[in-house]
Amino acid sequence: MTIIGKKIRMERIINRDTGRTVIVPMDHGISVGPIDGLKDMKQAIQNVAQGGANAIVMHKGLVQDGHRQEGPDIGLILHLSASTCLSVYPNAKTLVCSVEEAVKLGADAVSIHVNLGNGGEKEMLNDFGKVSYDARTWGMPLLAMIYPRGEKIKDEYDVNVIKHAARLGKEMGADIVKVSYTGSPETFHEVVSGCNVPVVIAGGPRMDSEKEILEMVKGSIDAGGSGVSIGRNVFQYKNPKIMVQAISCIVNEGGSVEDGLNILKSQKSSLHPHETKNVKI
Repeated sequence: MTIIGKKIRMERIINRDTGRTVIVPMDHGISVGPIDGLKDMKQAIQNVAQGGANAIVMHKGLVQDGHRQEGPDIGLILHLSASTCLSVYPNAKTLVCSVEEAVKLGADAVSIHVNLGNGGEKEMLNDFGKVSYDARTWGMPLLAMIYPRGEKIKDEYDVNVIKHAARLGKEMGADIVKVSYTGSPETFHEVVSGCNVPVVIAGGPRMDSEKEILEMVKGSIDAGGSGVSIGRNVFQYKNPKIMVQAISCIVNEGGSVEDGLNILKSQKSSLHPHETKNVKI
């Protein structure tokens, strides 16, 4: 029963026709506080759901705030681990929720964040193992966000450490692995080829150029990636719905960067003249 349960839940967070996904993480509040784009959770979720996102990621306390009771459905991934930027050890994540609690809250999947190469790695891997076991027991899909991030890591975007991170996620039992993009389709193909579960890319810090965002998305798909998990570059965009549409065009419809830019340009042309000056294409 748990096997079919996991298959059903996976289809709530991944497009069943393409096997790809557009995830929008909204779990930033514990790490950095109430940032722009995540103050009205119902509106934030409505924006990305209307754009065609497959799923969102959030912490347990926001589930009730974000329950819209209307509009397009969207998958719910409950994040189980956290740390704050105020900590002496911000890279050391700790469990703040369980798989069982996620089931009770109506989640379609759970996620965990693990940073490799720092002093807290041992504890995070131990937590990963426990969550992986519980997720398998409950038939709950597990998204593992894994980053080489700590005092031993010289370059967290180096292909060798990122493909190690992705492979670790697979071997620990994750159903989807989220890692940083390595900068090119050629190097990211090395990451994907070493991990035979879906690999999605993180969005990272907010970018100034829409073209840069879409080129990163397209590069990851061309390399064999299974989609994106992009937060700030979506929910802090002036029109999150349109940005999700542009990204989804590439991820789930096989569109080009130019196709995505055309979607964004349609938004630009609909603005009043004084609203266009900060729109960078």
